[in-house]
Amino acid sequence: MFVDEVKLKVIAGSGGDGCTSFRREKFVPNGGPNGGNGGRGSNIIFTVDKGLRTLLDLKYQKEIKGKRGEHGSGKNKFGKNAQDVIIKVPEGTTVTDIETGVVIADLVKEGDTAIIAYGGRGGRGNRAFATPSNPAPDISEHGEPGEERNIKVELKMIADVGLVGLPSVGKSTILSQVSRANPKIAAYHFTTLSPNLGVVKTKDERVFVMADLPGLIEGASKGEGLGDKFLKHIERTRIICHVIDMSASEGRSPYEDYLLINNELKEFSSKLLNKKQVIIANKMDIEGAKENLEEFKKKVDADIYEISAIMNDGLDRVMMHLADLLDTIKEEPLYNDTQIESHVLYKFKKEKPFTITKDKDAWVIRGDSIEKLFKMTKFNSNDATLRFAKKLKNMGIDEELKRLGATNGDTVRILDYEFEYVE
Repeated sequence: MFVDEVKLKVIAGSGGDGCTSFRREKFVPNGGPNGGNGGRGSNIIFTVDKGLRTLLDLKYQKEIKGKRGEHGSGKNKFGKNAQDVIIKVPEGTTVTDIETGVVIADLVKEGDTAIIAYGGRGGRGNRAFATPSNPAPDISEHGEPGEERNIKVELKMIADVGLVGLPSVGKSTILSQVSRANPKIAAYHFTTLSPNLGVVKTKDERVFVMADLPGLIEGASKGEGLGDKFLKHIERTRIICHVIDMSASEGRSPYEDYLLINNELKEFSSKLLNKKQVIIANKMDIEGAKENLEEFKKKVDADIYEISAIMNDGLDRVMMHLADLLDTIKEEPLYNDTQIESHVLYKFKKEKPFTITKDKDAWVIRGDSIEKLFKMTKFNSNDATLRFAKKLKNMGIDEELKRLGATNGDTVRILDYEFEYVE
């Protein structure tokens, strides 16, 4: 089964908890804190496996979850980091954050790897909080929560040349003649239900990859037929081969076919029209094709290659021409650096500012940094509770609550936790 698009949720592992512990040894009074830090949670990592051709392995996974880091313990023992979760994907895989629309990664070649969701850092043990003014702190942290993301994983196949055209113009026949690919060929529309790849080897031993894409129809860019699902596979090609049934055996006008396909390419992405395009006039062995070609040339000023795919006539000349063009067209990435999320910048980006809203009888505080701080605080310790309150004050939350009209005894809520506001 060919699967080229999957939506799922990834949840990286949370960090292990830090430990609150003190040395207790005979004849060693006031031994001091020795609680170790927790280990880092597992990252969710995607890496390219050249042997894969589909996203089938991800199709039935609704969620990928990482493991938690090991908790710290006494005697300054740090918890182990959790092992990263490695997900193998085919060449040409693009990962996008559904909520923001940001491209997280574009993995195009063997060895390409990207962290899709970061594991949380381990919570600090009480030894990390020791200071000259507080040499024996009764405080440690929960591990940082792992990053959660809803993502769309798309396979945009890597091919040098893409064959496009309406159904039954002969694209699959061309691919079967010039490569060892065995696409389905039959005398009805939409025999090709998924893209086929074939490796073409010219007479002078040059090699390139050609893709046969399912037939397009009017409205393909908006979801008609199969086009909207497979037009994305043209995005990585360097040359678009526009295959036209010049015999008009389906009762259509070759020129109207040409205009229709170009319009669908434009509607899907205007960038596709900037790609080099080669026109292949197929089925030239059928009566009427020569006359139709003459009329076509009067309306279209471009190099046109006459072939009969079924007779394997003229294909060698076309393949040599495509190889010549590929020698002059350099490969360009589908996304530039500004379009792909920088993982370093993402991890240490400035947190969103907090917001405070009134919900019935409670003041509700929201924000990435405050929610993370809340989740990492162990409220069973007075030191930790006081540190949390001090952090809120330093962030300006106390001042903002007062400005909004909060009074002593009002309920303040962070996530599912409620406490009283005191000036």
